[in-house]
Amino acid sequence: MNLNLKEIVSSFCAENNIPMVGYAAFSRWEQPLFEPWIPADFYPHHILPKTQSVIVMGLPVALPVLETSPSIWYHELYKTVNSLLDQYTVQLASILTRAGFPSVFVPRDGYGSIEVLLKNPVAFFSHRHAAILAGLGRFGVNNMVLTREFGPRVRFGSIFTTAMIPSDPLVEDELCIHCNKCVNFCPAHALEEGDYPLVLTNKPACTAQSASLNKRHISPCGICIKVCPVGEDRRVFHRENTGIYEQGEFISGSELLQGWDHVRRYGGG
Repeated sequence: MNLNLKEIVSSFCAENNIPMVGYAAFSRWEQPLFEPWIPADFYPHHILPKTQSVIVMGLPVALPVLETSPSIWYHELYKTVNSLLDQYTVQLASILTRAGFPSVFVPRDGYGSIEVLLKNPVAFFSHRHAAILAGLGRFGVNNMVLTREFGPRVRFGSIFTTAMIPSDPLVEDELCIHCNKCVNFCPAHALEEGDYPLVLTNKPACTAQSASLNKRHISPCGICIKVCPVGEDRRVFHRENTGIYEQGEFISGSELLQGWDHVRRYGGG
């Protein structure tokens, strides 16, 4: 096992303002945390033989921008964060390879388009499961990875490496508070109450909602991660009271609503 590589990765993340990084040995995929578990075909070492570890990094999605969703503002932020994740994982994989440990990035979105997902709503690798196995968070009712720092408002990217890097501890504490706001606010009615891990009860409906927004150039939806009360970012942006997302319950008058409405009027179809 190589502890030195963690220093290389940590230095890279610090230089590029990447706030979250975790490590998971390939063997963690073979020890299901819950049922149903992901099929063996989706394990990293089955996708790319000789993979010993997976490095997962996370970039946050700024809550004030997300609050305007669905909008062109969130649409562009989503694309930018995804692009950065791909760039950073490509660069870091190259650094590790040059250090003598062949490594490759895994694309942030492992599918071609929303239309493809309508036919088969599954990517070839789950960054969400990788993030959990790398100790970055836990699943919530919204089927997203909840983190202490940003709640579910994080995008993840992964690297497959032949280096044997010690795994980080799993998050043992329950982060989801089961408020079911994600269930109640979901415009596609794709979620229902229950204990995590809760798979989408209607994946086609969720994907169809994204496809509809995509035609208007304002995908993705993002409502379930917007209303989630978990995350330190809520304190940072003074959004502790999630009642602001319910019509008529704005704690600071109608100023926020006016700003959101303004953004939504422009840039989309």
